[in-house]
Amino acid sequence: MSSFKGNALRGTFFLVFGLGWSVKYPLKYLSRTLNADSQASRWIQKLDILEGAAKAFLAVAGMLAEQFVPDGPHMGLYSGETYSWEKLTNWQYTTMYLFYGLSGIVDVLSYSPLKLSLGLDRLLLSVAMFTEGFLFCFHDYNNTALDQHLHSLLLIAIFGGALCALIEVFLRDHTILEFFRTSFFILQGSWFWQIGFVLSPPWGGPGWDQTDRGNFKFLTMCFFWHYAAALLVTAANSVFSYWYVVGRGSGMPGLDNNLRLLYSN
Repeated sequence: MSSFKGNALRGTFFLVFGLGWSVKYPLKYLSRTLNADSQASRWIQKLDILEGAAKAFLAVAGMLAEQFVPDGPHMGLYSGETYSWEKLTNWQYTTMYLFYGLSGIVDVLSYSPLKLSLGLDRLLLSVAMFTEGFLFCFHDYNNTALDQHLHSLLLIAIFGGALCALIEVFLRDHTILEFFRTSFFILQGSWFWQIGFVLSPPWGGPGWDQTDRGNFKFLTMCFFWHYAAALLVTAANSVFSYWYVVGRGSGMPGLDNNLRLLYSN
């Protein structure tokens, strides 16, 4: 779906995980720093399993939405009547969701009795993001320069996050990499919403003028404003998580005793 609803759906998908990570990763870092007991570790592990299940569920929902909207392909890839491909743009978005769904399944299996290799979850996440990036590289923009410019900027967030996830395969639980991957996910989410407002305003009417060069300059600046906001949100949630756990000592089961020891020292 190239409509406002389609962009809003994709934006919400990335915002959910980006904002969730901006709280989860600081909590994981604090639990390691404070040497939290096994109860806290199990609590975090349950969050990881829940995250993987949510990723798989939302990905399936996105695939179904792309396929079964009124003007969607309804699982038809090729028309024998017109001898042409059917709604390939919808199929591209379906493929994007498919790989994020696979990433969610691997997240869940990583904490199952199968005990998949450590780092495989990050590898599948990286593959999903690289797949998304290459799909947008070869996306059909119908010769609309502004549309192409908006998605070219989006590639910065996609490949930036993919690179972070790939490095995390080898550098597990690296706080800086997690921080930037989180900010890139939030950036993707907010920028998808921005794309929807620019190309298909929810109040109807035409999108922004595709020939006005001023729009190109403004939206380029706007993209980095979005990223500044993503960095601020990620940093603010990190500070809030630290304040909640250290200031109250009740953010996670099993941390209270460790906090008392920390303050006693």
